[in-house]
Amino acid sequence: MRIGILHQGEMGIYVAASAKNSGCDVYWVSKGRSAATRDRATKFGLREVQTVEELTKECPIILSVCPPHAAETVAREVLDAGFKGVFVDANAIAPQRSIQIGNSMAKRNVSFVDGGIIGFPAWKTHTTCLYLSGERASEVAACFLTGPLDTKILGKEIGKASALKMCYAANTKGTVALLAGILAAAENLGVREALFEQWRSEHSDYPEQVLKRIQNNAPKAWRFVAEMAEISQTFSEARAPGGFHQAAADIYERLSIFRDVKGEPTLEQILGALCERRKKKPNETQP
Repeated sequence: MRIGILHQGEMGIYVAASAKNSGCDVYWVSKGRSAATRDRATKFGLREVQTVEELTKECPIILSVCPPHAAETVAREVLDAGFKGVFVDANAIAPQRSIQIGNSMAKRNVSFVDGGIIGFPAWKTHTTCLYLSGERASEVAACFLTGPLDTKILGKEIGKASALKMCYAANTKGTVALLAGILAAAENLGVREALFEQWRSEHSDYPEQVLKRIQNNAPKAWRFVAEMAEISQTFSEARAPGGFHQAAADIYERLSIFRDVKGEPTLEQILGALCERRKKKPNETQP
């Protein structure tokens, strides 16, 4: 089986390697991609094509792994190239967006599979799972039989895989944002040390656990801003309050200054980013 991956970043290359482990020929598009992307493709023996048009001619299955804001753009590029196979959107987007992309695909006679990746590119079996929903989900799952990426099918209804991803990330990444917000408030109110002492009286290493979770997420915070907005939309459409994760997006926006910074930020650096006053938007008064 030939499968195309758009695009092989840290998670995308993990998905690509899993498909290759399972006997697939995996293709990537080199036009406009970075040297780091090329290095990853070379390391794992992916087959190069220059353009999306070439990819659609070579691969009956194309899987999109990109930042949430680019999901429609990638899908449109594939459609405009005349693709007629199976398109998998495995991005962290609200189920409503997944349904809309699926409808666009159906109008052009393209089979659509909804996907959601839960876990990290840990390179160990049974640590990361690609959830799939759609009429042809089983065909996509067959591309990853050897792993290390697991697959699970949630039925034929588009949106189910994305909904699970949103609800899962609402807890994992949303909780880290909440903890970061608590630290910011406690610092500005002058009670952070007292809060840490109270936490230690209940669980001796809890302040260190909180700090470690925030430190681990800070370099990736720029990617989570849009994801929190997607979760907020998901909740609102499900008649649940979406405001919490909209606020989480603001917190991750503050932490996004640590993008591409080597090493973990210190507590002081994290507090500096969190406690800095948000810049005023046009036509907005500062509280």
